[in-house]
Amino acid sequence: MSWLTATLRSYPEIAIFLSLGIGYWVGGKSYRGFSLGAVTATLLAAIAIGQLGITISPNVKSVFFLMFLFAVGYGVGPQFVRGIAKDGVPQALFSVVQCVLCLAAPFVAAKLAGYSIGSAAGLFAGSQTISASMGLATDAINRIGLPPDEAEALLNAMPTAYAVTYIFGTIGSAIILATLGPLLLRIDLVAACKEYEATLGGAQELGGAGQAWHKYELRAYRIPEGAPLVGKSVGQAEGSAPAGTRLFIERIRRGGTVQDAKLDDVLQAGDVVAVGGRREQLVDIVGPRGNEVDDAELLAVPAEGVDVYITSKEVDGKTLSELSTLPAARGVFLRKIKRGATETPIPVLPSTKLHRGDTVTLVGRTQDTTAAAKALGVIDRPSNAADIAFVGFAITLGALVGAVVIKVGAVPITLSTAGGALIAGIVFGWLRAIHPTFGRIPEPTIWFMNSVGLNVFIAVVGITAGPGFVKGLQQLGVSLFLWGIFATTVPLIIGMFIAKYVFKFHPALLLGICAGSRTTTAALGMICDAAKSQVPGLGYTVTYAVGNTLLTIWGMVIVMMLT
Repeated sequence: MSWLTATLRSYPEIAIFLSLGIGYWVGGKSYRGFSLGAVTATLLAAIAIGQLGITISPNVKSVFFLMFLFAVGYGVGPQFVRGIAKDGVPQALFSVVQCVLCLAAPFVAAKLAGYSIGSAAGLFAGSQTISASMGLATDAINRIGLPPDEAEALLNAMPTAYAVTYIFGTIGSAIILATLGPLLLRIDLVAACKEYEATLGGAQELGGAGQAWHKYELRAYRIPEGAPLVGKSVGQAEGSAPAGTRLFIERIRRGGTVQDAKLDDVLQAGDVVAVGGRREQLVDIVGPRGNEVDDAELLAVPAEGVDVYITSKEVDGKTLSELSTLPAARGVFLRKIKRGATETPIPVLPSTKLHRGDTVTLVGRTQDTTAAAKALGVIDRPSNAADIAFVGFAITLGALVGAVVIKVGAVPITLSTAGGALIAGIVFGWLRAIHPTFGRIPEPTIWFMNSVGLNVFIAVVGITAGPGFVKGLQQLGVSLFLWGIFATTVPLIIGMFIAKYVFKFHPALLLGICAGSRTTTAALGMICDAAKSQVPGLGYTVTYAVGNTLLTIWGMVIVMMLT
C-alpha cells in the first residue's frame, strides 16, 4: 500500500486514470434502476483517492474543462441561433433571479449559524462552486480596516469553509438538477428533448444512417423477352418513366459481365439492370412490371449521402426542375435543403429554387454525387478524422476573448476562458452547420471531448479537494457541511419552480438554464446524460455568461452585507 501511495504521489496522472476507471465502471452499474452515473462515481472515487495527498497541477483541470465546454458549444451551436431568438432575453433575466437566490441562501445560513465573514464567504463560494468569488471577497475583507491578525483569521477561514461546502456544491447541484429536478417538475426529459428537436427541424428523419429502411434504393430486375424496354437505349428507358419520376439504370449485367450503364447502351432481353430511385417509386412502378432478382455483385455499388454547400453562380436561382435536366444530376437524388443562419428546412419541390449558401444533402453513387457536387459547389464527405487544427485554433480564440477583463470601478467583468471556449464552440458549430467546408468533428470525437473532458475535470477536482474536505469537517464540524447543503439546494429548487411557472421555459431547456445560471458544469453533463441529448446545453450559454459575472461579484457583496 505504501508503494502504491508513493507511486500515485509521484505520478498523479495514474490517479486520474484510476479515478476514471473506477468512475466509469461503477457509474455504468445500476441497482433496481438507480445508477450513480459516470460523473458522480468519478467524483466520489477521486475524493477517496485524494485522501492519499496527491498533488495535481490545476492546469490539467483547465485543459479538459475547456475541451468539454467547447464540445458542448459545438454540439448545440446549430440550434443556438434558432433558440436564442426565442428565449435569450428571458434566460438572461432568469439568471439574475437565480443569482440573487444563490446570494440570499448562503447569507441567511451564515447569519443563522453565526459564522464569521471569512467562513460566510467560503460557504458562498463553495456552495455555489464559484472559486473566483474568493478573490473579490479577499479584497473586500482587506478593505474593511480590521487589525492584521483579525483579517488574517477571516482569510484563513475562507478556503476551509470553501473546501467543506464545495464537494456537495458540485455533486449535489448535479443530482438536484439532473435527478431530483425532473421528478419535482414532472418532466419527461428525454421526450421533452425529442419534442424540442422536432420543433427546430432536428427530428431524426426516416431512412437515415444506421436504419434498416432507406428512402433511396438500388434494386436488380431482369428484362424478360418482349418487354417494352428491349431495344431501347438506357437514356430512352429512363425518359419513358412517368412524369415526376426519377429512376436511373446504374449498372447492367449481360451474360457474365457487369458494366456501368451509359445513356446510349441498348437494352436486351435477359439483361439484369440495377435501377436506383425512391423506394416507393421502385415498388409501385417497376415492381409490378419487373422480375426482381438477387444479384449481390450487380448491386455492390459504392453509394453515399453527402452534404454539398452551394457556391456555383450558374446554379443560383435555378429551380430543381431546371437543375434535374443537367447531365450532372443523373443518378443523384436530393434529400434535404437547409438555408440561412437558422438552417431553415426548404421543401424539396420541382419549383424550389436553390441559392448560393444553401446546403443540400445528395444521395447516390459516389461517382454521381462527386460529379453533382462539382457542378453545385463544395462537397462535405463524412470522415473519421477530426480537424484538430480547427479545434485548437477555435478554443484558443475563444479562451483569449474570455480572458479579457473589463473593470467597472473595482468590479472585474469577464466571460472567463471557460465561457469563451463555450461561446467559441457555439459560434464555430453554427458556422460549420451553415458552411460545411471546415471544422469537421465526428460524433465519436464529440462524445469523447464531452464525456472524458468533463470527467477528467471532475477527477482533478475530487483528488485536489478531497483532503481539504475531510480537514474542514474536522475543524468546523458537520454543521457547516449541512449549511452548505442548504445553501446549494434551496436556491436551485426555488429557481427550478420559478423557471417553470413564472418564466415558462421549455422543459428541454429548463434544467440547462438553471445549470448555466449556477455555472455548474457537472450538472450540465449529468442533465445531458439523463436527457440522452445535448439540447439542455442550449439553455446554458446565455445564463452561464450572466451567472459567471454576478456570482463572482457576489463574493464582494456578501462581505459588504455581513460587515
